[in-house]
This record gives sequence, structure tokens and C-alpha cells, in this order.
Amino acid sequence: MRITRDGASAMMVGRDAELRRLVQLARSPRPQVAMLAGEPGIGKTRLVRELIACLPPETVVLVGHAEPGSLARPYEVLLDAIDGRAAVDPDQLAVMTDARHSHVERLQTGLSIVDELVGDSPALIVFEDLHWADSESAGLFERIAGLEARGPRLLIGTYRPDEVTWRQPLAGLLERLERRHAVTHVRLGRLMLSGTAAFLAAATGKPAPLRSAKSLHQRTGGNPFFLEELMRGWEGDDLDELCSRPLPWSLVEALRRQVDDLDPAVHRVVEAAAVLGHRVPFDLLAGVTRMDEDGLIEVLRQLVDRSVLTEVGEDEFAFRHALVREAITDQMLARQRRRLHDAALEVLLATGSPDPALVTRHAREAGRYDEMVAAARRGTALYLSIGSAYQALQLAEMGLDEAADDPRLLASAARAAWLVGLLEDAVRYTRAWHDNAADVTDRAEALFMRIRLAWEERKEHEMRVQTDELKALIPQLPDGADQARAMTAVAQSAMLRDDLDATMVWADRALELADTLDLPAVRLAALVEKGSALINLPRTSAEGRAMLIGLIDEAEKLGEWLLAARALNNILSSNPPSSPTEHGEMLERMRQNATRAGIESLAVAAYFEGRARLAMRAGNLADAIAALREGRSHDRGFALSGRRADYHAHFLAGLCLEAGELDEVELIIRDLAAAPQPIASAIPGLAFHLACRRGDVVKADLVLDELFAALAEQDWRSGSQAHDLLSAAMAAGLPLHRLDRIGRELLDEHVWDEYRTLVEAQLAEAHGEHARALSGYLSLLDSPLLTPMILGTVHIGAARCLLAADRRAEAAEHTDRAGKLLKDWGGWRVADLESVRARLGLAPVDAAPAVTGPGALTPREREVALLIADGLTNSELARRLYISPKTAAVHVSAILRKLGVTSRTEVRDIVSTPVA
Repeated sequence: MRITRDGASAMMVGRDAELRRLVQLARSPRPQVAMLAGEPGIGKTRLVRELIACLPPETVVLVGHAEPGSLARPYEVLLDAIDGRAAVDPDQLAVMTDARHSHVERLQTGLSIVDELVGDSPALIVFEDLHWADSESAGLFERIAGLEARGPRLLIGTYRPDEVTWRQPLAGLLERLERRHAVTHVRLGRLMLSGTAAFLAAATGKPAPLRSAKSLHQRTGGNPFFLEELMRGWEGDDLDELCSRPLPWSLVEALRRQVDDLDPAVHRVVEAAAVLGHRVPFDLLAGVTRMDEDGLIEVLRQLVDRSVLTEVGEDEFAFRHALVREAITDQMLARQRRRLHDAALEVLLATGSPDPALVTRHAREAGRYDEMVAAARRGTALYLSIGSAYQALQLAEMGLDEAADDPRLLASAARAAWLVGLLEDAVRYTRAWHDNAADVTDRAEALFMRIRLAWEERKEHEMRVQTDELKALIPQLPDGADQARAMTAVAQSAMLRDDLDATMVWADRALELADTLDLPAVRLAALVEKGSALINLPRTSAEGRAMLIGLIDEAEKLGEWLLAARALNNILSSNPPSSPTEHGEMLERMRQNATRAGIESLAVAAYFEGRARLAMRAGNLADAIAALREGRSHDRGFALSGRRADYHAHFLAGLCLEAGELDEVELIIRDLAAAPQPIASAIPGLAFHLACRRGDVVKADLVLDELFAALAEQDWRSGSQAHDLLSAAMAAGLPLHRLDRIGRELLDEHVWDEYRTLVEAQLAEAHGEHARALSGYLSLLDSPLLTPMILGTVHIGAARCLLAADRRAEAAEHTDRAGKLLKDWGGWRVADLESVRARLGLAPVDAAPAVTGPGALTPREREVALLIADGLTNSELARRLYISPKTAAVHVSAILRKLGVTSRTEVRDIVSTPVA
């Protein structure tokens, strides 16, 4: 029977339905993702090969394989897929394989390679054996899944479900794919009896006797690979005769029989290769077997001819199927395996192998635990330095199996577990690191890690306790850099807890020591903390902005990419430039620095949030929402266990509330409720805003008390949140005393003056104090802080106040200016604008003139308006009128628009006024 290079048979039966489904996906005009699962030998690779044969010739096909224990080669699957392709840029390939580049740089390079190879052509990209994949390959698969394609593209991942555990990159990948993408799952089961009969007929060229088919089906359980192995080398077509032979009862036994008749010298090479791993370098095999080059070449040629091994690269060999290798190693004695691992370790040490993972593995299996621990220390440091956190964690845990209290391994395990999102493991390892710290400096580092983890868990009390311990430790630290770094860590802890005064005190102490001892890196870190605190305070924001801008160039010159990126991000978040061009340039600069630092939360997540803010400053709501949605699809870490809530969710929910996409807001609230440790006020704040926009006053009033309770535990306030929630409450018709409390609870002395003035003007308008409200609105018209959407609302508020004073011409001027500011916005702000224009007798922008006022209401709307005047909520309207709450909300919106008002209170005033 003909066998392909990777062990897949030359024929396929019983998979027609699965093949048709994959062909349909490959022909779809939209990018598609499929996960192909099944036990070993079930035919996953064969199905992929058959799919390739069905594709048009212009299809670009990339197929890469992961390897068992592929610790040593990040991006293994892509590197395997592009091996030997002349079209790959050598410079890009060098970046991907160079550990000096950050993992974000290498990830972006991998994506660029795929994009350039595929271009506009239809494409099939296959990542085989993802259960063995390194974390970088799993991350790359996820990114490709989220990319827009210029042509049809099918991305397939194959894996063995029974070999997936939560400590593998694939487990998190599968969960995130389900959250973010439409994924087609194809599960391959064993062949039925009819499938086995069809397989045998295809192999022999004639129908299989029922008795033979039943016998071989019972023997193999319908596993196609087992069937192939039984048929291997069988030249006849008499299946009854085959069944009469002493056939193996298991696949492992069948595979072992392939090598039982080998010469002893050849058998020794096979056993050595099986122990050495999936990909076996010629030189390592020669060193372990002590064979001369010519002799080993002859043996390898025999093994390739017999389809035991295949040549997978220059001077590299692999077993035809992983099951072959497993069958050989399982039959060896423990002492045999240990001696071969010992020989491999000697060769690696003698040649100065740069691969600490390989050294660690062989040292462990050889029982040489001192070498194993030393190699594990080197390997974890290497993998952490290049961003390969899963690999670092695996190596650290190997070492900790033998040296459970080793502080270096505990530190590495803690950092690696944190980076991959295994928060409980990170906490456990960090506590052990703290308890077994090598010295006082090591203990200080462990304390700072514990502070960071407590922040991730939102355990503020624990943060304070650990920070106090770190403060007490500072006098015990060696004079100089260690003390200065600890002071900076205390400043950062205070910054994370929004204790801005303490941040500046400790940053100043660190700065004084850094200047005295000429510690430029510590000085820059302290400046970032101090500048970040200053920029968040209204009265010192300009000073903080200047401080952060002043350190960026120096940080870049020193290669302190993270500090430069943090400084830029804090400027963009708190006090961005007024020029859209400068804003965009600063955003790209932040992304470049974050990419060099390998910090994905800034390189990806914060970048797209910055793009959303830039769109908001341009007054374009659709672009802002699109940026956040794109960022959400790219943000690899938002669903990891133990992380803070979805990086973009709260921001996106706010913009969806702006646009009136209320059903999506409800879904986001559910996601936030399921996320670990959301911001206390986030869910009640969004739920209150949603209830108000849906006109559900009863629910809004209940949720408002939950919001007040959450705010009592929160020591910071947001002026923009105060404006948004007050606007929603006014639109829903909440009573004045509730509006007043919203103003009191959501403002404090640190809120920017512009927002305080805006909220006070809104409250004055709600109380009917139109002159005072107008004065507040007019004072804000030239504010550089407020975005176009809020300035549009300011003009609308001014127009309403002017209408109340019967200054209609001035009111019309303000509506015109609001229209220009809100031309690319939409949602409730534009609805407010249209209601004011209706009161002025102006039609909505780009609309034909329409009848407005009470006379414009339909009979049903007049009925609803009277019930609104009686104080009924949307839910009560629905019950009274036997309609759905959604229909009630539609009626209410139409009434508000036709009457040219924004609140239920105004509806009551109008319908209660007798017609002259």
C-alpha cells in the first residue's frame, strides 16, 4: 500500500460528508476556521490531503506540523509550513527565529509572512497536531483566525481531544476561538463496519467478504491507521487468508512487528531515534549510537525505505507517525531508555548545545538531576526573555519537581504562570518564592510580584499589606539601585490603587536617589509614575503631560521601550493632543515601543482603544466602535483565567449605548458579569444606563441604588460617566431628587472642571433654572478637553435653554453648530438634536419637512402619551396596552421626537396643557 511522506495512506473512505463540509468552507467568500479532532490514526491528515486535492490549482496551501515536546522552537508550526519556500524573505525569517526580538515583533512578522505568501489568492492554512503546539504557534493560529482575508481562506487546526489539558496553549485557544469566531468543528470517529469493508475493497481492488470485513473490523475497532498497518506488506488479495494469520490484536503490537525483524545494528538506531524525540538531528543520532557517518547513512536509508522514518529536513529525520515512535519506546526497558538519554546528554553537553529544553529533558530522563535543574534555570530565563511563557512554565515545573524550593525556578514559574493567565498557579508560586527568597533583594522582587497579582485579583487590602511590607524592607536592602527600584515599585503600587499623592511621594524619593547615584533607568521609571499621577489631576495635568513627553526620547535611546510606551499611553488616555495628526502619530509611536517591549496589552489592546479615542475626537461613532471591535478580536489575553475584565468591553458598551445598540450592551454586561473581578461600578453603571435608555424607570431606580453602593467602595470618579448617566436618567424621567443625588455621588474634587460645569448645567436645566444652565453651557463651548459629541450636546443644551427664553434665532444657531459636530455621530445625541429642531419647526437634517407637536401624534401615540403623563413606565405601558416592552419603547421614542422633547416629564407638561 502506498504511504505518503507524513504517514497518511494513499486512500480515504468513509469521510465523504466531512470532506464536502471542508470543501464548502474552503470555497466560502469569507474567512473560515475549522477544528478537526480525532484520536491518533483516525485519518485527520488523510482528510486534509484529500481536501488539498479538491482545491483549485491557484490555492496557496500552507501545512505545518507541531512536534511532541516542541519546547525549543517557537513558531514551530509556521516554520515547518514555510520550510524550503523561496518566496519567504530571509530577513523576516531571521526576525522570527531571533530571540533578541520581542515575541510581539516575531508574531507580527509571522503574520506578515503569511499575508505575503497568500496575498489575494484563495488559501488553505493547516496547523497539524495543535495539542503539541508551542504557545507562539497557538497564538499565531488565533491571530490568523481573526484577520480579514483578501480572498477565500480556510484555516484548519487538527488535534487529539484526549491529549488536551488546561496547561497547554490549545486549551485556552479553543475557548477563545469559541468566544470570538464562528468555528466549524469536525470530529472524526472510527469507521463503521461498512466503512471497514469499503477500505478493504479499495485496498484489494475487489469487494471484501463479509466474514473478513467483520473479523478485521473487530480486530482494529474501525481505526483506519490500524487497518493500514495490518495491510502493510500484504501483496495478495485473499482477505480470508490474511485473517487466518496470527494478526496483532493492538495497533502498538502491529507497529512493533514492523521493526522486530531488523538487524540488531539497525534496531539500535531505531531505539535511539525513538528516545531522542520527534525530530532527530543526524549528528546527535551519530553521537548517541557511536556509528560512523557512512554506516549511519546506510541504516537510515533502510529505515526510510521501510517507511519507519522519513527525512523531514536537512540532516533531520522523524518517524512516519508518532504512534510508531511511541510503540518502540513503550517496549524498551527503563534502563535502556535511561542509558540512551544519558548518552544524548553527554553529546549535548560536549557540543555546547544552545537548547536548554533538550538538555533538561535528557538530564531528567537520565536521572542526572543537578544538570536538569541547572538547565531548567537557564531555559526558563531564556524563554521568559523571548516571551515564550508556556515553555518557560513547563521547564520551570520540570526543575521544581526535583528542587521544589529553588527560588530562581519559583520566580520564573510565577512570572510565566502570570503571563499565560494561570493566576492561581502564579499566586501559589509567588508565595513559595517569597517564603524561599534567596536574599532580601529577591524577597523584595517577590513582594512586588505579589502586589501585582493582588491588583489583578482586585484585592486592594492585600495590595496594601504587601506594599507596607515592601516599604519596611527598603532600609534592609543594599544601598543604591535596589532601594531605588523598590521605591519605584511602591510608587507603582500606589498608582495602581489610584493613590496619586502617595505615588508622587515615593516617586520623588526614588528620583532623588536615582539622581544621586546616576541610575537613568530607575529615574525614568520614577518619572513615568510621577508624570502619570500628575496628568490624572486636573490642576497638574499639563505639568504631568510635559514630564511624560520629556522622558520619551531618553527612554527610547536607552532601549527602555516599555517606559516609553507607558508614557505615551498615559498621555493619550488622559490628556491627548488636540491635533488628530499628532494624536495618530503618538498612537503609532506607542505601538512601536510596546511591540519592541513585547507588551501585548499596549501593542494591541491599548492601541485599538487609542484608535477608538482618535475616532471619537474626529466625531465618528461608527469608526470608534469598529476600532474597539477589531481590538477585541485581536486582544489575545482578554479571556485568560484570572485576568481583569475584557479590556475593551466597558468602553465598547459605552459607545453602543451612544449608538442605541442596546441588545449588544446587554450581551457585554453578561460577559462582564462572567469575567473575573470586574470593576465594582462597571456592571451597575452599564445596567442603569441600559435601563434608562430602554425607558424602564422601575429597574433603573433599583439599579441606581446598587450603583451608589458600588461607588461608596470606589475612591475615584469619572466626569464623563457622570455626564452619560445623568443624561440617561433625565431622558428616562427620573425624579429630580434622584438626579441631584447622581450629581453628588458621581462627582468629587478630582473631576475635571469642564465635566463638573457640564453636569451642573444639566442639573440646573432639569430644575428649570434655564439662565444658570445656559451660562454653564456657553462657558464650555471653547473647551479643548471635550470631544465633538459632548460639545454637540452642550450646544443642544444651550438651544433648549434659549428656547425656554423664546430666543429662537439663537437657539437655531446652536442647533446648526451641533449638527456639524454630530454629523458622523448618531444615537441619542442626534435624537436630542432632532427633537430641538422639531420644536424650532425645523426638519431633521436631510429629511423632508414633517408635522410636529401634539397634532402629529397618531391616536395610539396620544393614548400612550396620556399614560406617560400618568407616570407609567415602559413595562407598565406594555401590560396596560397588551403590547411588548420593545413596542412600548418604540412608541415612546416616536412621541418624544414628534413633541420635540427629551424627557417624560416634558411629555406630561405638554399633554396636560389645554389646547388654546
